Amino acid sequence: MIAKVRERLAVGKQAAQRFDRQRFNLRKLNELEVMEQYQIEITNRFAALENLNNNEDVNGTWEKIKENIKTSAKESLGLHELKQHKEEECLGFLDQRKRAKMQRVQVPSQSNVDNLNNVRHEVSRHFRKKKRRHI
Repeated sequence: MIAKVRERLAVGKQAAQRFDRQRFNLRKLNELEVMEQYQIEITNRFAALENLNNNEDVNGTWEKIKENIKTSAKESLGLHELKQHKEEECLGFLDQRKRAKMQRVQVPSQSNVDNLNNVRHEVSRHFRKKKRRHI
């Protein structure tokens, strides 16, 4: 029982870490104009930080530096958007499986159960073949 609880906690923790992080579009730094704009923003923000009190603790100063870098990157570079590589053919198979599931739930007859099993088998076979071709 303890192993099950640890496993559930570990899976939840991994999922939370994956979505929490912001990724900046660093490819824009290859463009000269964007790179210069980012440098100007960083220098302006650090010039404003130099005017702060030196009596603050190290953690507070580090948080301010980190936030300045993040806001400068977000303003000049923007966030990196993940691409979704879904093909129409695959979406058709997924839609077919979804319709078969809904039909089985609405009218739970043996023919609908057999139909769902056949559709699942076809969809799994299609994705297996697609994965093998990709690899």
